[in-house]
Amino acid sequence: MTDPDKNARHADRMARKKAVIDQAIARADAEKGLLLVLTGNGKGKSSSAFGMAARALGHGMKVGVAQFIKGRTDTGEEAFFRRCPDVEWHVLGEGFTWDTQNRERDIQKARKGWEVARKMLADPSINLVILDELTYTINYGYLDSAQILADIAARPAMQHVVVTGRAATNELIQAADTVTEMVDLKHAWRAGIKAQPGIDL
Repeated sequence: MTDPDKNARHADRMARKKAVIDQAIARADAEKGLLLVLTGNGKGKSSSAFGMAARALGHGMKVGVAQFIKGRTDTGEEAFFRRCPDVEWHVLGEGFTWDTQNRERDIQKARKGWEVARKMLADPSINLVILDELTYTINYGYLDSAQILADIAARPAMQHVVVTGRAATNELIQAADTVTEMVDLKHAWRAGIKAQPGIDL
């Protein structure tokens, strides 16, 4: 059974909300390449970035992916996106630092990796560049933060960049247009459940 008064109040409230939202949309008329930072301890930073990659491809855009630190080449996202002709994918690490246990080699890999990333950031044909796990290379001192920010700032005007990883620096956050912090409330791993294909890798 419906309540006509409740329905009328709802319609009125939604009409007022729509007017506010429409005004905000009308004001947001600028276009630029965005820098997005996905950080925090929660799961989903890379997953969100790859969701944006799928969106970009759906709009006929070209995507570049530079994966720092990670050394796996058996993830579901790589298996899928490597089949896409408009994706340039680079795995630039050899594994997490607790696996490699070789700081000098990690630094060398990060620096070589940044040269690959710089080429993508300078390529106007690439519409979206994902710098996956980049924050760790900054926090560990493997790469120079100022150089990274300068290279990102010098990219083509309409190129979008997504940076993922925990503990994004204040400088990176200040430079970004959009910052999302993933919060860890609960994780299956702490209950003894191993990483699941299609969910975690």
